[in-house]
Amino acid sequence: MKREIVIILHNIRSAYNVGAIFRTADATGVSRMYLSGYTPTPLDRFGKKRKDVAKSALGAEEYLPWEHHTKIDYVIKRLKRDGFSIVAVEQGVGAINYRSHKLHKKTAFLFGNEVRGLSQALLRKIDTVIEIPMRGKKESLNVSVAVGVVLFGVS
Repeated sequence: MKREIVIILHNIRSAYNVGAIFRTADATGVSRMYLSGYTPTPLDRFGKKRKDVAKSALGAEEYLPWEHHTKIDYVIKRLKRDGFSIVAVEQGVGAINYRSHKLHKKTAFLFGNEVRGLSQALLRKIDTVIEIPMRGKKESLNVSVAVGVVLFGVS
């Protein structure tokens, strides 16, 4: 079964994280990225290339299709309508180990803000919540690292 994987980045603060995620997404065969909320895009508001995203993306932002939407609800509704299962990557009660998650033919992985994560209201709209088990005291990963763990773990 050929799978299609897309990524949704919601309210990511760091342009460098966004660029790194573009590289990882390209390396793992992600078909499209959706940037929502205030997540930085590869182009500034004047349509010029953002140097901070480009620095860590190393050109992946030019090859991997992407869209920006201010409202994440639009992205989720559209992807669900198109047959995607929406999977949030977030620590919390009820989250399952990412290694146990069975991929659907079409899966959209949703990653949230580096500090606050994803809101409970948003998580109620999601099909599944998965987490990366943590063993250390800090119990957190940089969002770009989390994307890499999940994407390489499921591919």
